[in-house]
Amino acid sequence: MTYPYQRQPPPPHAQPAGMRIDHVQGTPFGVAYPMVQPVPNGPAIGSLVAGIASVFVGLTVSCFGLLGASEGWGPVAGGAFTILAVFLGLGAVGLGVFGMRQIRRVGRLVSGRGMALTGVVLGSVGAGIGVLSLIAAFLLAATT
Repeated sequence: MTYPYQRQPPPPHAQPAGMRIDHVQGTPFGVAYPMVQPVPNGPAIGSLVAGIASVFVGLTVSCFGLLGASEGWGPVAGGAFTILAVFLGLGAVGLGVFGMRQIRRVGRLVSGRGMALTGVVLGSVGAGIGVLSLIAAFLLAATT
């Protein structure tokens, strides 16, 4: 079957920037594929932020818990911040796992796997620092 006004696909150098055009064989038509930049994943960003906050709060636990252990208020103040560090750490881990699942499912349209993985690691480390600092504050308060 021939078309009276069959057009040829444009040469590769005449294609618009950011667009790939493939010719459909046997027809005068083509398929255009726009080149879309990947967008960062929201839960991955949230995981990174919560992980950084968890490490910061975990280090705050060590400051309050160990410095105030000799006066007796260190474990109490450290315990309040430990709860916050653990919640932030668990949130970072949860958001990171959720973000990595979304990135794996969607494919190349979404980026941020590194942020999600970093958030999972930092959330775990922050919660661990908080718990270990609280244990150290209790042991130090018991010995003094």
